[in-house]
Amino acid sequence: MPVSVLCAAENSPKSQPNIILFLVDDMGWMDSTPYGSQYYETPHMQELAHQSMRFTDAYAIPLCSPTRACILSGQYSSRHGVTSASGHQPAAPEGADPYPASASPNKQFLYANSKNYLDPNIDTLAEVLKEAGYQTGHFGKWHLGLSQEHWPDKHGFDVAFHAQPSPGPPSYFSPYGVDKDGKPSGRHHVGTITDGPKGEYITDRLTDEAIKFVEDNQNKPFFLNLWHYGVHGPWGHKEEYTKQFAQKEDPRGEQRNPIMASMLKSVDESLGRLMNRLDELGLTENTLFIFYSDNGGNVHSRTYDDPKLTKIKEGHPQFEEIQNWRKWAGGEPPTNNAPLCEGKGRIYEGGQRVPLMVRWPGHIQPGTTSDEIVGPIDLYPTILDAAGLKTPESHIVDGESLIPVLEQTDNLKREAYFTWFPHLIPAVSVRQGDWKLIRRFEPHSIYPAIRELYNLKEDVGESNNLAMQKPDKVKQLDALIDQFVKETGALYPKPNPAYHVKKEVEVTAGLVPRSCKLVKAEGAIRIIGEGRFPFLGTASVKLSGPLKLNITVRNTAGGEGKVQWKTRNQQNFPETGQSIIFTLPASETRQTIPINLPIEGQAQIVRIYLPVQETPLEVELIQFQDDQGHTKNWDFHDIIPR
Repeated sequence: MPVSVLCAAENSPKSQPNIILFLVDDMGWMDSTPYGSQYYETPHMQELAHQSMRFTDAYAIPLCSPTRACILSGQYSSRHGVTSASGHQPAAPEGADPYPASASPNKQFLYANSKNYLDPNIDTLAEVLKEAGYQTGHFGKWHLGLSQEHWPDKHGFDVAFHAQPSPGPPSYFSPYGVDKDGKPSGRHHVGTITDGPKGEYITDRLTDEAIKFVEDNQNKPFFLNLWHYGVHGPWGHKEEYTKQFAQKEDPRGEQRNPIMASMLKSVDESLGRLMNRLDELGLTENTLFIFYSDNGGNVHSRTYDDPKLTKIKEGHPQFEEIQNWRKWAGGEPPTNNAPLCEGKGRIYEGGQRVPLMVRWPGHIQPGTTSDEIVGPIDLYPTILDAAGLKTPESHIVDGESLIPVLEQTDNLKREAYFTWFPHLIPAVSVRQGDWKLIRRFEPHSIYPAIRELYNLKEDVGESNNLAMQKPDKVKQLDALIDQFVKETGALYPKPNPAYHVKKEVEVTAGLVPRSCKLVKAEGAIRIIGEGRFPFLGTASVKLSGPLKLNITVRNTAGGEGKVQWKTRNQQNFPETGQSIIFTLPASETRQTIPINLPIEGQAQIVRIYLPVQETPLEVELIQFQDDQGHTKNWDFHDIIPR
C-alpha cells in the first residue's frame, strides 16, 4: 500500500546510501569466529567484523517470523501481532477473534493466536524506501505470509526471489521443487525461485541473484534484503565441506556438528562474494551493510530424542534426510550456544541473543564493539535515519535509530528493551542494563518459577535465579513489563473458563526423604530431621553431567550439606569421591544456593544431605540443570499448608 505522506524536501537527500540487510536463519550468537567459535570457520564474517561495529548484546525474537516483522515495521511483536513462526500457515479470516473460542480443561489460559502474515496496512521499511526512490529487492526466506496477497511484492519490493510456504524450497539443491503458479501448501511450493543447473546449491543461487540485483542497480540507491534459508532445516549441505569438519574437534569442546559447520561455511562464502562484488563496483563506501540473525541457534532438532522424528520410518519423504544427518552428525542438534542458556524457541539468552555487525565506511569506526541493548525494532529507524528519511506520520515505531551509537556520538535513550513471546513456553522478558527479568504466565513442569531474575554481566548463562533475593528489583522490572503490555496492546493470556483444577498431585513424586520428614509450609516444603544423616534421595534426575544444582532454601541456623551421586554404570555409591560439600548460610529469608556437580555420565541416584538434625529448613525449589539447559525441577512455591 502507499506509505503516508512524506515531505519530499526532507526525504530526498543528495547522496542516499545503498542498504544491504544480510540475514542468516537460526544462526546463534556463538556461531562465528568473531563471536568466539573455534569450530566453525567464517573468515569473511571475521573480515566484516574488522570493518564494522560488532554488537555484543543484540537481540531477536526466539522464532523467525516475529523478528522479520519487527525489522520491516520497527514495531514490537506485541504491536504488529506476528508473535510466532506461523507465516507458512493460511491467514485467519479478517476480523477473526485472535483468542481461541475454547481450550482443553487442563489448560489454565487462552493464548491469543499469532497473525500469520504481515499486516498490509503497515508502512513497511521497503515501502518507505521505494517511495523515496530506492530500488528494492528481496531474496530468500520470507515467512510473513503464505498466499500471494501477502508476498514481498505487496510490501514494497520491486524484485522478489522466494518460495512459499517458508522456510524455503523443498530441496536445498536444484531442482528446487518450486512452481510458479497455484495455491501454496505444504505439498505445493509456489514462488519465483527457478531451477538452476542440477545440484546447484540454494545459498549460492541466492547470492547470484542478489549480486545481479546490485549490478543492475549500481547507479541508483538500492535496498537489498538477502535473507538466507541457511542455516535452517531441511539442512541441505555440501558434503565435500561436511567431510572436512567431520575430522575437526572444537578446542572449547562445545560445537561438533559438521553439517552446521558446512552450511555456515557456505553462508560465509556468500558474504565474501557479495562484499567482494561491492568492492569491485566501487559501492562499498556508500553502502550501509547489516549482518544479523533472526533468532538464537537451534539446540533441539534432529537429536535422538527429537519427538518430531518418531514417525519417520523408511519410505517417509524425510527418511533419507534423517539418515544423512545420522551419518554425519549422529544425534547432535544443529549447534551449541554455550555459554548461553538453551536456544531457539526459548526466551533465555541462547534463544534471543544473536550476532549483529554493521558496516558503513566514513560513519562507523572499523573494528569497534558496542554493548548497547538493541534489537530488530531498531533497524527500521536506523535505516531511514541513514537514508535521511522520516518515519511516515501515521506509523508507530517502537525502535530507536542506532546512528548515534554507530557514529559514537550518543547512547540510546530508552528505559528498557522487551521480548514478547507468548508461545511454546510462554513468557515475556525485560532487559535493563545488566538485569533481565523473565515473567512466565503460568508455571511449567520444566520451568516452574514464574519470575526469573538474572544479572547477565555476572551470569550470562542464566544459572542463578536471583528473584527471591532481590524482590525490589523484580518489582521494578515487573512494573516496566506492565507498562510495555499496556503501551503496545499486547494480547495477554485470558483465563480459560473451562479450566478444571486437577486433584492435587503429590509434588514430591520421585523425591524420597530418608531420616527426615516433609511438612507443607507456605510456598515451601519444611524438612524436619529424624535421624543421624537426613537426606533427600531421587532417581528421577536422569540428566548427563556435569550438572548444576540450584536449591532455594531458608535456613535460620545455617550449616553444611552434601550432594552425593552414582551414575547409570555404577552398581553402588563409591566409598570416596562423587560428592560435593556445600554451605548453607544462616538466613531469615529464602536464598538460592548454586552447586556445581562434576558428574560424568548420566545421573542415576542423587542424594542431598541437609543440615536439619537440630533446626528444620524450608525448601522452595530444587533444580538440576545440564549444560544444554535441560532441567529436572521440584517446585514448592504454590504449596498452601492445610
